[in-house]
Amino acid sequence: MGQKVNPISLRLGIIKGWDSNWYGGKSFAENIVEDHNIRKYLAARIVKGGISKVVIERTLKRITLTIHTARPGVVIGKGGSEVDKLKEELKKITGKELQINIFEIKRPELDAVLVGESIAQQLKARISYRRAMKQAIASAMRVGALGIKIKCAGRLGGAEMARTEQYKEGAIPLHTLRADIDYAVSEAQTVYGKIGIKVWIFKGLVFGKRDLSPNVGLTSNAPSPGPAGRRRPEAPKRKRR
Repeated sequence: MGQKVNPISLRLGIIKGWDSNWYGGKSFAENIVEDHNIRKYLAARIVKGGISKVVIERTLKRITLTIHTARPGVVIGKGGSEVDKLKEELKKITGKELQINIFEIKRPELDAVLVGESIAQQLKARISYRRAMKQAIASAMRVGALGIKIKCAGRLGGAEMARTEQYKEGAIPLHTLRADIDYAVSEAQTVYGKIGIKVWIFKGLVFGKRDLSPNVGLTSNAPSPGPAGRRRPEAPKRKRR
């Protein structure tokens, strides 16, 4: 089952937290639609911002957005001008006061969403899918990933018949619930049709109780040491006789 299900949804409440944090009551359906519209608007409004995810928290009269981005300067703008514009524009959509926080992703090579979007942009620019996939894998392993798998499906290279190709390096323990695995799906609209891209990145094993509250203890997109989750130390290498 671990091979089929979304690795993030399988780990919700165990080592992964939710991207929407609020109690809706009778307004649950309206809030879900509003969250979707907010994320859709931000993705279209800040195309080059390198946005990975948007965490939404709600109180009775205020909405707090935490934007996880690899390019905070693009989102914030000069002197915070872009953030102020976003607040005004989103206030018209929601009708509530907004607070926007920016969290910088220091290692975008370990973020599945950003890796998938990067490959999609390269495919749109007619760069070889093999080259794009292999470069992404090499970059992720170089900065500390313990495993990565990338799968592309569609008319690869303009072929007459659609097919699926994947490249993998390291371990991807999908059945291990304490394994911190990031996952994302992206699409590239090329002249030959749409190409689907899936990315799995294994960052390490999490031991102990992990704080699943939104935006708590975030310093990077990799598991941090201490109470928030620590990686298992590597086994000592045996000496050859």
